[in-house]
Amino acid sequence: MTISTELSKLESKRLPLVPNYPPFKQWKRAAVKETLEAKPLCLYIHIPFCTQRCSFCYYKTVDLKERPEVEGYVATLCKEIEMVSDSFDLANRPIHAVYFGGGTPSLLKEPQLVKIVEALGKNFKFFENKKQFSFEAEPLTISKSKLETMANLGVNRLSMGMQSFVDAIIKLSGRGHDEKQAYRAINLAQKAGEGKWNINIDLLSGLAGETDETWHQSVERAIETGVESITVYKMEAFANTEVYQTGVREDVVQLPSEDQELKFMEYAMERFGRANYLPWSHFTYTKDGCDKSEYIYNIWQGMDFYGLGVSAFGTMGDSILQNTSDLEKYAEIVDSGQLPLARGYNLTSLDMMVRDVLLGMKLLRLDLDRLKKHYGFNLKTLCASVLTDLELDGFISVSDSAIELTSKGILYGDFVGVTLSDYLKKSYA
Repeated sequence: MTISTELSKLESKRLPLVPNYPPFKQWKRAAVKETLEAKPLCLYIHIPFCTQRCSFCYYKTVDLKERPEVEGYVATLCKEIEMVSDSFDLANRPIHAVYFGGGTPSLLKEPQLVKIVEALGKNFKFFENKKQFSFEAEPLTISKSKLETMANLGVNRLSMGMQSFVDAIIKLSGRGHDEKQAYRAINLAQKAGEGKWNINIDLLSGLAGETDETWHQSVERAIETGVESITVYKMEAFANTEVYQTGVREDVVQLPSEDQELKFMEYAMERFGRANYLPWSHFTYTKDGCDKSEYIYNIWQGMDFYGLGVSAFGTMGDSILQNTSDLEKYAEIVDSGQLPLARGYNLTSLDMMVRDVLLGMKLLRLDLDRLKKHYGFNLKTLCASVLTDLELDGFISVSDSAIELTSKGILYGDFVGVTLSDYLKKSYA
């Protein structure tokens, strides 16, 4: 047997005996209370139906004109809500935030919306201490009556997909509304939810046909609405979208270049800053810092969330779970008394740390003390060389307690998070 030089320097002993780790002296009474407390949970509810399919959309959606099955879907969804609560013993876990997404949740009829919320109330602590109830809406599917119903049910954050405030760009994107209808919808929502909710509107930078002039108009008009929050997503031409077919393969519509889109975002950041819209993530800006999505903020920091509805996914502990994406199978499986789960992934400890770094950087500031408490590692030590490079290049500032994105880091979106997570995976996998 060959003994290494380092090992040969050690004095061999049979004692002390190590019964466990960490040692008893490190155990604290506070850990008992923390373990017994029910962990908070977020819920996502997917409504897959749309009145039209946008040219840039790559999500699982169903054209309502072809598949008018909303009532049956709502009934199945309510069954799944009850089954999930029972199967995972979730009834007593406090609900931190709820998010209705899609698709187009606002095309639900008022009784359908009430039915879903009642099912949530019966099976979860839905109405107790909930911080935020978010609801996605589309201009042509809202009305004064429907908005009032939403407000009465407790919706306190409305997110409206506008994408642009220029008719020519809206038309190219395949949206059904125009600029006038966008303003009408925002006005209705502001009046119906006054004092009850905050409103977020989405813009897409890099849409087909976008120019400096049209983009500047959209940003200015979004600010002029006075909504509490403005989110700017970068349009990506995924292979399963119409815009990929027409803008990449066929080149019949003009897509802005990467450099053009970067200038669009630079302009938006500068204007948001002057209007005192402050960022809480690298793509969402809130008026005087008054609003953020509690759902997104907390799931990006590792809080459990469960996805309900066809194709919905969530994370419970160290497991990612996703429902079937087939609408017929979804109904058949739930009606047979089974959960409609189709696939998942069991996260390793490295996976979870990579996830928390990658998603945590989206929130502009990564808390190093929180990360060390959770994983036992100092990220500044693990990623010392790459952090130095990122700081020298002006993407981040680093202190003993945090890594923070600079304006340049925010402009480049996920670049810092991807760089750090790739380094972790390559170095420690």
